[in-house]
Amino acid sequence: MNLLLAEVAQATQRLADAGVPSPRNDAEELAAFVHGVKRGALHSVQDSDFDARYWEAVARREQREPLQHITGRAYFRYLELEVGPGVFVPRPETESVVGWAIDAVRAMDVVEPRIVDLCTGSGAIALALAQEVPRSRVHAVELSEDALVWTRRNMSGSRVDLRQGDALTAFPDLDGHVDLVVSNPPYIPLTEWEYVAPEARDYDPELALFSGEDGLHLIRGIERTAHRLLRPGGVVVIEHADTQGGQVPWIFTEERGWADAADHPDLNNRPRFATARKALP
Repeated sequence: MNLLLAEVAQATQRLADAGVPSPRNDAEELAAFVHGVKRGALHSVQDSDFDARYWEAVARREQREPLQHITGRAYFRYLELEVGPGVFVPRPETESVVGWAIDAVRAMDVVEPRIVDLCTGSGAIALALAQEVPRSRVHAVELSEDALVWTRRNMSGSRVDLRQGDALTAFPDLDGHVDLVVSNPPYIPLTEWEYVAPEARDYDPELALFSGEDGLHLIRGIERTAHRLLRPGGVVVIEHADTQGGQVPWIFTEERGWADAADHPDLNNRPRFATARKALP
C-alpha cells in the first residue's frame, strides 16, 4: 500500500466518525481530485507526490461541506457539471426521473419534441435531455441569480434555451405546444428543517429545498403551469420526496384535466416522482 492509500484509509475513518454517509467514496474522490488522477489510479501516486492539501479537503468534508462544493463538480448521468455555493447539487435519485422522461419522449410520435425544465438549477435535467434526445428542443427556467451563475456555465455552448424567471409564469410563448414538462422543484416541508442532512440544509439554497408547510406548495403551482404549457396528450414528470408518494398524483386529477396520474420508484425502490398526461379534449 502506498502512502496515499494509507491516508485514504485514515480519512475514511475520520469521515465515518463525522457521520458522512459515504466515507470511503468521498475519501477516494477527494484524493483523486487533489492529486489530479482517476479514483482507479490512486495506487499509482508516488509517495513523494503526496499532497498535504488532501487533509484540508478532508477537514472540509468532515464539517459536512458537500463533496461537490469541494471538488467543484457533480456527475449526472453522462454529464460533468460545475457546481458550488448558490446552486442545488444534483442527486443520483433524479437520474431515474430523467430516464423515465427520455423513454416517454422517445415513445412519442414527434420528430422534434419540445421539452420544458422548470426550476432547472444547475441545468442537469435540461442538459441530459438535450444530450440524450438529440432532436429535442429544450427550454429551461431558473429564478435565482446565484444559481444562474452556475447554470450559464454548464449550458455554455449548449442548444438549451435558458431563461431567468418564475416557473409559475414562464414560457407564455409556448402555451399549448410543449410535449413534456419536467421538474425537480423544492419539496421539503418547512416543518422538516431540523431533519434535513447538513449537506443540504447548510449549503444548498433554501429556495431549492423548502416549499410551504407540507412541501407541496410549488408542486401545486407547477401542476397549473404544466397544464398551461402542454399540448393535449403531453406529459408532466415531477420529482417529490419519498414520503409524498401517496399525495402528489392526487394533485393531477381528472377534474383538473389530467389522465393516467401515477407514481414511480427510484433505483432504491422508494416513491420518487409522479407523472400525468394532459387529457385529450
